[in-house]
Amino acid sequence: MAVKHETELYDPLKKFFEQQGYVIKGEVRHCDLVGVRDDLPEPLIVEMKKTFNLSLLLQGLERLKLSSNVYLAVERSRAKRGAVNQRWGDLTNLCQRLGLGLITITFYKTKKPIVEMITHPNAALTYPKNNKRRKTQLIEEFHERSGDYNTGGSNRAKLVTAYREKALRLAHSLRDVDPAGVSPAYLRNLTGLSTASSILQNNYYGWFERISRGRYVLTQVGVAALEQYVNVLEPRSTNPIPLTELLTLGDSESN
Repeated sequence: MAVKHETELYDPLKKFFEQQGYVIKGEVRHCDLVGVRDDLPEPLIVEMKKTFNLSLLLQGLERLKLSSNVYLAVERSRAKRGAVNQRWGDLTNLCQRLGLGLITITFYKTKKPIVEMITHPNAALTYPKNNKRRKTQLIEEFHERSGDYNTGGSNRAKLVTAYREKALRLAHSLRDVDPAGVSPAYLRNLTGLSTASSILQNNYYGWFERISRGRYVLTQVGVAALEQYVNVLEPRSTNPIPLTELLTLGDSESN
């Protein structure tokens, strides 16, 4: 049973590594799958493709700049002929020489997929050297997300990034405000987001509208976004800080 899309590899891999104690999230800073475990210093990174190819190999080498714990994952075809990913011995040797791990996933019609770890990453290999800044950004993005809302391997889907989550929290807080709008300071205090002002001002998604100096409301696009991403928003308190107490905060704050 061949897979049609590489996203089908994500769920078996997620479950496989969760059983090993990892917290898994998909599509974190262009990495298909990222995992974190408290007892391991390096994040887990997995890049997925339906078949083993040069593109996947180059992605793996690029991810070694972020972590020494990098795997390539492909479907293990049950066909007997004509597939490059049948040369498992050669591919395993290649991955070992480069310091990459290799995983295969075999799919069946009547039973669960089987995930097999062919070879582990070799942390002793030092090429290429880790990029500390990019590694820090990867870990920060991972921890700033409240959950796993993306499927690894997605190419065209709108990803739920940490930035989008913050914008959603602001949009949620703006949904039932006074038509005259509220200030960034009010929203900053209500949500705890120190970047509230810049998110409102940049208005990257078109969810917010400044109707007067330091006063914002939610647009119809923002209302639609709250419906689209309802699964991302955790239930909020029904008793936020009273509007009358916070409305005057930041009145002097300008856009």
